[in-house]
Amino acid sequence: MSEMFKISLPDGSVREMPAGSTPADVAAAIGPGLAKAAIAARVDGDLRDLNRPFEGDAQLALVTSRDEADALELARHDYAHVLAEAIQSLWPGTQITFGPATDDGFYYDVLAPATREPFGMDDLPAIEERMRAIIRADKPLVREVWDRQRLIDKWRADGETFKAEWAAELSGDEPLTVYHSGQPGSEGAWLDMCRGPHLPSTGKLDPQAFKLMRVAGAYWRGDQNNAQLTRIYGTGWLNKKQLDAHLLRLEEAAKRDHRKLGQEMDLFHLQAEAHGSVFWHPQGFKVWRELEAYMRRAIDAAGYREVKTPQVMDARQWEQSGHWGKYRENMFVIPDEVPNTQDEGPLVSDDAQWMALKPMNCPAHVLIFRQGIKSYRDLPLRLYENGCCHRNEPHGALHGLMRVRQFTQDDAHIFCREDQIVSEVRAFCELADRIYRDFGFTYAVKLALRPDQRFGSDADWDKAEAELRQAVQDAGMASEEYGWEELPGEGAFYAPKLEWHLTDAIGRTWQVGTIQSDRVLPDRLDASYIGEDGEKHRPVMLHRAIFGSYERFIGILIEHFAGKLPTWLAPTQAVVATIVSDADDYARDVADKLAAAGLRAEVDTRNEKINYKVREHSLAKVPHLLVVGKREAEEGTVALRTLGSQHQQVPSLESAVALLKAEGTPPDLLPG
Repeated sequence: MSEMFKISLPDGSVREMPAGSTPADVAAAIGPGLAKAAIAARVDGDLRDLNRPFEGDAQLALVTSRDEADALELARHDYAHVLAEAIQSLWPGTQITFGPATDDGFYYDVLAPATREPFGMDDLPAIEERMRAIIRADKPLVREVWDRQRLIDKWRADGETFKAEWAAELSGDEPLTVYHSGQPGSEGAWLDMCRGPHLPSTGKLDPQAFKLMRVAGAYWRGDQNNAQLTRIYGTGWLNKKQLDAHLLRLEEAAKRDHRKLGQEMDLFHLQAEAHGSVFWHPQGFKVWRELEAYMRRAIDAAGYREVKTPQVMDARQWEQSGHWGKYRENMFVIPDEVPNTQDEGPLVSDDAQWMALKPMNCPAHVLIFRQGIKSYRDLPLRLYENGCCHRNEPHGALHGLMRVRQFTQDDAHIFCREDQIVSEVRAFCELADRIYRDFGFTYAVKLALRPDQRFGSDADWDKAEAELRQAVQDAGMASEEYGWEELPGEGAFYAPKLEWHLTDAIGRTWQVGTIQSDRVLPDRLDASYIGEDGEKHRPVMLHRAIFGSYERFIGILIEHFAGKLPTWLAPTQAVVATIVSDADDYARDVADKLAAAGLRAEVDTRNEKINYKVREHSLAKVPHLLVVGKREAEEGTVALRTLGSQHQQVPSLESAVALLKAEGTPPDLLPG
């Protein structure tokens, strides 16, 4: 009698299956509907192929397309393999490397054969058509475990130098698995090295649910000293409806691109003379100043004390903090000058001390805390800084306002006692909630837990994670309503952190605010306070930000509102435009009354047609246009046009000023 395995199912039932059985066999035993719907399995929690045999007793959960996260990951991984197979079938001699799934699709890095140019956008339609043919062929995807040398020999014989190199370097303890597209040994079968898992066959993919998007250059293994490959990107989904919705989002996102709108609205620009640093124009800096003023009111009311710290600090400080060893490659460093004894001017010697532009503010805030003796009665001490920082991001990673080298954080560090942590984090959660709601955002709260490489003891990490978790629970945010989730391995090297993920108007998410509970840095930098017992104690340091950085938050706001910023944030809140020159004096009087009410108003008395003026100010996303002519001047009224509205009102000047003043008041200053 063959050995029997006990397979436990999510409903608590247990099925006995003979050795050699697979999850597909279990699905078939339950019923034909499930057998048809199943696409993969979770065996003892691990995602696996549906046709991979059990190795013993196991917990089994069958995966169908309703399990969207797993289904999408599998589909995108399979689309990547089908992409590579299609390219090699069209252009034999193409070398393949890696092809992972991404957040919204997949890519594969390939090297074109020597007989042709690198692949480009013109090649994508033919590749797509061949991919659809492979999908429609419903080729089985078959997993095998191979001997290492056999696989290396196979790749070398096929001229796959990149695959051969990678196979030779994989851990000796790791089984080397390959997947066949088609039955092994059959005509047209294709092979790739992959950990898997995969769908049962290519036919489980929807041939109308993917699209190849673009090509880019990529270096083998990310090293610019290695061969340059072509990376082909695609987006892949479970069905055409999902694909169409995604392409519509991309189209809408392109319209909202903050770089395009920033130019149209004359807010800022970037140029090669200052890679990754922003040139703020007067209009853009008005938005910045409004945000800065808003945040200052918020932190003043919450009991923070604003500070200012140096841009450049000695490398020894960064060594002591641990950043020099962990973050050195992302820091801009400069040598301290050593006097020349020959009086020939300054020079840099091999013995020069190194300085660094600060990539973050926290060590400097510890130095402020250390000035003078602190008592337990002084805590919590909340130090805030609009701190300008620099990080040496690669050129290819820079992206408008979203990824820059110079940025300003709304940064603060709360030095507190152990017994104050939960209440301080809760207060921050409530402050962040008010601020994000003032900007019209919904959000999810996530707890990023300890990474593999970290400072501090497990006991400290246990405590820090529990405190953050408790604070969110006390604030009433550890719930589905707030998208509560825990993220293993995603904390900083010195502390776990809470993250706020905002959802914008078209459904994209942006990780913005954070708070981290840190016991490591105060210890490394020797921060202490005198406790009630008269002894020295280490404070706990809470690192926190709400905007994250002003640059990125402004970029998010521009895209969220499609440039149509709320009136209180708009750089120009109203323009008074004349129809005829006879109304010029009245237009200036209207603008003066708007300015007296605290509004940012401009006058447009140019000798242009009113339709031209309307178009121009609409492109600049001015919230309100007050059109005045001879009749409005005589009657003391304005023709009020609001951005995005097809209709206009004709209120009295006093009513218009009152309306715009209400809209132009920041939300935290509104009565009630």
